[in-house]
Amino acid sequence: MPVENSKLTPWPLKESRCVGDYRIFKVRFDCRTSPRTGDEHDFFVIESVDWCNVVALTPDNQLVMVEQYRQGTNLIELELPGGMIDPGEGPIETAARELREETGHAGDAPETVGFVYANPAIMNNKVHTVVIRNVAKQHDTQFDAGEDMVTRLVLLDDVPKLIGNGTISHSLMVAALCRFQLAEIGC
Repeated sequence: MPVENSKLTPWPLKESRCVGDYRIFKVRFDCRTSPRTGDEHDFFVIESVDWCNVVALTPDNQLVMVEQYRQGTNLIELELPGGMIDPGEGPIETAARELREETGHAGDAPETVGFVYANPAIMNNKVHTVVIRNVAKQHDTQFDAGEDMVTRLVLLDDVPKLIGNGTISHSLMVAALCRFQLAEIGC
Protein backbone atom coordinates (compact mmCIF):
# COMPACT_ATOMS: atom_id res chain seq x y z
CA MET A 1 0.00 0.00 0.00
CA PRO A 2 1.54 3.37 -0.96
CA VAL A 3 2.21 5.95 1.73
CA GLU A 4 -0.01 8.99 1.38
CA ASN A 5 2.02 12.14 0.76
CA SER A 6 0.43 14.64 3.09
CA LYS A 7 1.55 17.08 5.72
CA LEU A 8 -0.06 17.26 9.13
CA THR A 9 -0.48 20.65 10.76
CA PRO A 10 -1.50 21.65 14.29
CA TRP A 11 -5.20 22.26 14.77
CA PRO A 12 -6.02 25.98 15.15
CA LEU A 13 -7.26 26.96 18.60
CA LYS A 14 -10.63 28.67 18.71
CA GLU A 15 -11.19 28.77 22.48
CA SER A 16 -9.31 27.72 25.63
CA ARG A 17 -10.20 27.99 29.32
CA CYS A 18 -9.44 26.36 32.65
CA VAL A 19 -12.35 24.23 33.82
CA GLY A 20 -10.84 22.72 36.97
CA ASP A 21 -7.96 23.20 39.41
CA TYR A 22 -7.09 20.14 41.48
CA ARG A 23 -3.87 21.16 43.31
CA ILE A 24 -1.47 18.90 41.42
CA PHE A 25 -3.03 19.43 38.00
CA LYS A 26 -5.51 21.60 36.13
CA VAL A 27 -7.99 20.63 33.44
CA ARG A 28 -8.22 22.85 30.37
CA PHE A 29 -11.01 22.91 27.78
CA ASP A 30 -9.85 23.60 24.20
CA CYS A 31 -11.99 24.01 21.11
CA ARG A 32 -9.94 23.34 17.96
CA THR A 33 -10.68 23.21 14.25
CA SER A 34 -9.66 20.23 12.15
CA PRO A 35 -7.50 21.48 9.26
CA ARG A 36 -8.70 18.54 7.18
CA THR A 37 -12.47 18.88 7.65
CA GLY A 38 -12.96 22.38 9.07
CA ASP A 39 -15.10 20.88 11.85
CA GLU A 40 -14.74 22.09 15.43
CA HIS A 41 -13.89 19.57 18.17
CA ASP A 42 -13.83 19.88 21.96
CA PHE A 43 -10.82 18.54 23.92
CA PHE A 44 -9.86 18.37 27.56
CA VAL A 45 -6.17 18.63 28.50
CA ILE A 46 -4.65 17.81 31.87
CA GLU A 47 -2.05 20.47 32.63
CA SER A 48 0.56 19.05 34.97
CA VAL A 49 4.07 20.01 36.01
CA ASP A 50 6.98 18.03 34.66
CA TRP A 51 8.34 15.29 36.86
CA CYS A 52 11.28 12.92 36.93
CA ASN A 53 12.06 9.29 37.66
CA VAL A 54 15.39 8.27 39.16
CA VAL A 55 17.41 5.26 38.05
CA ALA A 56 19.61 4.93 41.17
CA LEU A 57 22.33 2.30 41.02
CA THR A 58 24.45 0.94 43.86
CA PRO A 59 28.13 0.12 43.21
CA ASP A 60 27.15 -3.58 42.87
CA ASN A 61 24.51 -2.86 40.16
CA GLN A 62 21.40 -2.97 42.29
CA LEU A 63 18.57 -0.64 41.40
CA VAL A 64 17.04 1.33 44.27
CA MET A 65 13.26 1.08 43.93
CA VAL A 66 10.26 1.81 46.12
CA GLU A 67 7.05 -0.04 46.78
CA GLN A 68 4.04 2.17 47.39
CA TYR A 69 0.29 2.00 47.35
CA ARG A 70 -1.32 3.70 44.35
CA GLN A 71 -4.88 4.99 44.58
CA GLY A 72 -5.62 4.70 40.86
CA THR A 73 -4.95 0.97 40.63
CA ASN A 74 -5.61 0.11 44.29
CA LEU A 75 -2.32 -1.84 44.17
CA ILE A 76 1.10 -1.73 45.74
CA GLU A 77 3.41 -0.91 42.84
CA LEU A 78 7.19 -1.40 42.45
CA GLU A 79 8.51 1.88 41.05
CA LEU A 80 11.52 4.10 40.68
CA PRO A 81 11.90 6.95 43.14
CA GLY A 82 10.76 10.26 41.66
CA GLY A 83 8.31 13.07 41.76
CA MET A 84 7.13 16.44 40.56
CA ILE A 85 9.69 19.09 39.64
CA ASP A 86 9.28 21.95 42.11
CA PRO A 87 9.37 25.59 40.95
CA GLY A 88 12.98 26.72 40.54
CA GLU A 89 14.25 23.16 40.11
CA GLY A 90 15.28 21.19 37.08
CA PRO A 91 15.26 17.41 36.67
CA ILE A 92 18.78 17.08 38.14
CA GLU A 93 17.89 18.86 41.38
CA THR A 94 14.56 17.07 41.68
CA ALA A 95 16.13 13.65 41.13
CA ALA A 96 18.69 14.07 43.91
CA ARG A 97 16.05 15.50 46.28
CA GLU A 98 13.43 12.83 45.57
CA LEU A 99 15.95 9.99 45.90
CA ARG A 100 17.10 11.36 49.27
CA GLU A 101 13.57 12.01 50.56
CA GLU A 102 12.02 8.72 49.42
CA THR A 103 14.89 6.29 50.07
CA GLY A 104 17.60 8.11 52.05
CA HIS A 105 20.10 7.32 49.27
CA ALA A 106 22.57 9.69 47.60
CA GLY A 107 25.40 9.17 45.12
CA ASP A 108 27.36 10.63 42.22
CA ALA A 109 26.30 13.65 40.19
CA PRO A 110 22.93 13.01 38.48
CA GLU A 111 22.89 12.53 34.67
CA THR A 112 19.85 13.11 32.49
CA VAL A 113 19.14 10.48 29.85
CA GLY A 114 16.03 11.89 28.20
CA PHE A 115 12.31 12.34 28.64
CA VAL A 116 8.94 11.10 27.44
CA TYR A 117 5.60 12.83 27.31
CA ALA A 118 3.36 11.26 29.97
CA ASN A 119 0.34 10.93 27.66
CA PRO A 120 0.30 13.48 24.81
CA ALA A 121 -3.31 12.68 23.92
CA ILE A 122 -4.57 14.32 27.11
CA MET A 123 -1.57 15.68 29.08
CA ASN A 124 0.99 18.44 28.47
CA ASN A 125 3.91 17.43 30.71
CA LYS A 126 7.25 15.68 30.34
CA VAL A 127 8.66 12.90 32.50
CA HIS A 128 12.45 13.06 32.72
CA THR A 129 14.73 10.11 33.44
CA VAL A 130 17.80 10.83 35.57
CA VAL A 131 20.54 8.35 36.52
CA ILE A 132 22.46 8.56 39.80
CA ARG A 133 25.28 6.04 40.19
CA ASN A 134 27.16 4.71 43.21
CA VAL A 135 24.30 5.39 45.58
CA ALA A 136 24.25 4.36 49.22
CA LYS A 137 21.93 4.98 52.14
CA GLN A 138 23.17 8.22 53.73
CA HIS A 139 20.05 9.92 55.16
CA ASP A 140 16.77 9.26 56.89
CA THR A 141 13.72 9.26 54.62
CA GLN A 142 11.41 12.29 54.58
CA PHE A 143 8.06 11.22 53.16
CA ASP A 144 5.40 13.72 52.16
CA ALA A 145 2.15 13.45 54.14
CA GLY A 146 0.53 11.37 51.36
CA GLU A 147 3.45 8.95 50.93
CA ASP A 148 4.10 5.57 52.53
CA MET A 149 6.97 3.63 50.93
CA VAL A 150 9.35 0.75 51.41
CA THR A 151 12.76 0.79 49.70
CA ARG A 152 13.67 -2.32 47.72
CA LEU A 153 17.00 -3.17 46.08
CA VAL A 154 16.58 -5.03 42.79
CA LEU A 155 19.37 -6.56 40.72
CA LEU A 156 19.60 -4.60 37.48
CA ASP A 157 19.79 -7.89 35.56
CA ASP A 158 16.37 -8.87 37.00
CA VAL A 159 14.57 -5.81 35.59
CA PRO A 160 13.55 -7.35 32.22
CA LYS A 161 12.00 -10.33 34.04
CA LEU A 162 10.17 -7.99 36.48
CA ILE A 163 8.75 -6.01 33.56
CA GLY A 164 7.86 -9.18 31.67
CA ASN A 165 5.98 -10.76 34.57
CA GLY A 166 4.15 -7.53 35.46
CA THR A 167 5.89 -6.85 38.79
CA ILE A 168 6.98 -3.52 37.29
CA SER A 169 3.82 -2.43 35.47
CA HIS A 170 3.72 1.37 35.72
CA SER A 171 4.15 2.54 32.12
CA LEU A 172 6.33 5.53 33.02
CA MET A 173 8.70 3.28 35.00
CA VAL A 174 9.01 0.98 31.99
CA ALA A 175 9.69 4.02 29.78
CA ALA A 176 12.34 5.35 32.20
CA LEU A 177 14.07 1.96 32.34
CA CYS A 178 14.00 1.78 28.54
CA ARG A 179 15.53 5.29 28.31
CA PHE A 180 18.24 4.18 30.72
CA GLN A 181 18.95 0.99 28.71
CA LEU A 182 19.20 2.99 25.48
CA ALA A 183 21.61 5.47 27.10
CA GLU A 184 23.75 2.60 28.37
CA ILE A 185 24.20 1.20 24.85
CA GLY A 186 24.85 4.62 23.36
CA CYS A 187 21.57 5.29 21.56
